[in-house]
Amino acid sequence: MISESSVTMTSTIDSTVIATPAGPLSVLTGPDGAVRAAGFTAEPEALLPLVHPSLRGPLRHRSDLGPVTAAVAAYLDGDLAAIDAVDVEQHSGGAFMTHAWQVLREVKPGEPVTYSGFAGLAGRPLAVRAAAAACARNAAALFVPCHRVLRTDGTLGGYRWGLDVKKWLLGHERRLTAS
Repeated sequence: MISESSVTMTSTIDSTVIATPAGPLSVLTGPDGAVRAAGFTAEPEALLPLVHPSLRGPLRHRSDLGPVTAAVAAYLDGDLAAIDAVDVEQHSGGAFMTHAWQVLREVKPGEPVTYSGFAGLAGRPLAVRAAAAACARNAAALFVPCHRVLRTDGTLGGYRWGLDVKKWLLGHERRLTAS
């Protein structure tokens, strides 16, 4: 579930770095355990600019974020649906963006969609640029799987965390879902 927050928060944000085959994954969570940002970097501080100002707070490093860390481990071990149970809290400033992020969470592993296909799934088939903007503004990589969106010609397109990471994630999911 993705929730949209409009309340100014200054609570502490917990952070951790999880080793993955695609590189270090930093995760920031709010006091309720919802992911506020995640990305393939060894520097959790680098994620703070991605978090809406109303959701920012001082960082506190933790070696383990409980259910979030467990979900990432399960995903890496082959339970691709494990990340779906993790709550995400992002602020977009608009209903379409929040809806688009929820739709991204419904794109099945191993079944990537194109930007135009994603726009259609989000209910606005002509809003391809808005769909691409939803991917670009997504602060919760992996948990809101924008890596599952490809260019219309099927090529990778862009990815904030690098095309090698996107390629690894898609390959991991494809290997586990191939029949």
